[in-house]
Amino acid sequence: MSKIIPFKAVRPTPDKVALVTCRNYDDYSQTELASWLNFNPYSFLHVIHPAYVHSQKITLDKRFKGVAHKYQDFKADGIFIEEDQPVFFLYEIQTKTNVFTGIVAGTSIEDYKNNVIKKHEDTLQYRVELFKDYLHQTGFNTEPVLITYPDNPSINQWIEEKKKSQPIYNYSTTNKEKHQLWKIESAEEIQWLQKQFELIPELYIADGHHRSASAELLYDQDKHLGNENLNYFMSFLIAESNVKIFEFNRIIRDLNGYETIDFLLKLEEHFIIKNKEQELWKPQSKFEFGMYLDGNFYALFYKQETKNPTILENLDAQILYNKVLQPLLGIDDLRNDERIEYIPGKQSILTLKELIDEGEFEVGFMLYPSDISEIKALADNHLIMPPKSTYIEPKFRSGLMVYEL
Repeated sequence: MSKIIPFKAVRPTPDKVALVTCRNYDDYSQTELASWLNFNPYSFLHVIHPAYVHSQKITLDKRFKGVAHKYQDFKADGIFIEEDQPVFFLYEIQTKTNVFTGIVAGTSIEDYKNNVIKKHEDTLQYRVELFKDYLHQTGFNTEPVLITYPDNPSINQWIEEKKKSQPIYNYSTTNKEKHQLWKIESAEEIQWLQKQFELIPELYIADGHHRSASAELLYDQDKHLGNENLNYFMSFLIAESNVKIFEFNRIIRDLNGYETIDFLLKLEEHFIIKNKEQELWKPQSKFEFGMYLDGNFYALFYKQETKNPTILENLDAQILYNKVLQPLLGIDDLRNDERIEYIPGKQSILTLKELIDEGEFEVGFMLYPSDISEIKALADNHLIMPPKSTYIEPKFRSGLMVYEL
């Protein structure tokens, strides 16, 4: 039984929404960031920028208070408005290749604690603590946790009917996405949606494990204050068939002392290797891996030696770690080893090729993306994916919706 609640969202005025919302702060290059800050006074980047600027010169406390003050300035200037009553939202993102539609709601910390909301990724405690402090100091969150639910014909039909009505937002962004937002404010619809989710036994986090863990930590710290908003965190709930899962490809700076011929010989212990030469080859199914080394692409076909592998041992990212990255290349810590970096699978493999050809990296590995059934199976068995196993869309725009704490 899953619990969702409506909330009194703070959001941009309709005439400014296209100017206010932005991608995740870390997605911008320094040049892009400077341009947006210089030429768009309404960008939400102005609000979150104090958390990053002069990070070595001032304390975290002052940085986060700077975010809080800038947010209050935006409210005082009439850039943001607050709902009169708690509501749900239906939100749709149209990219060049996909349409994502889901429900924005508050989800329960108790459900998270009791594993009704399930996880498949590990978290770094320092990042959880840092974001908890950010939430505590700023008093708001604008990045919902992406949560999937099993496909539901009744909810699907309701979504299609709702989309026939007039949205409160209908705008495009400079990265050629179209965004539409509908407000769900009638008591009848709110209760109907809540009952639909009460019939769903489990929800699964697709993206936002650190955000949900930070919300739990803040709840544990401040629940004595009696603030009802702390009992929930903002989520974007989407049918599991509607998420798009990409892989994260790996690039490594060196071969850990191996010559190319010796490295290929070691790989042959666990993989059938085919030299694809200049063909831009990517894996076509599970247990296949691409490799780019010394100007050539290789196809690696895993021999699947284990008779009854566990769910985790069957995961391609885990196979690559167990058979190549850790024993051959000496990479134990996938999160913190500076010899490895990650490229989202939605980027062209030409990006990977170019980075290696430039000489900073020596070898690259391409993986086949996991599917939602693997993610759910891991979560159901309380197992954790290796870091950077999945890059999941959709990505919610910062500043579109604010959940105040």
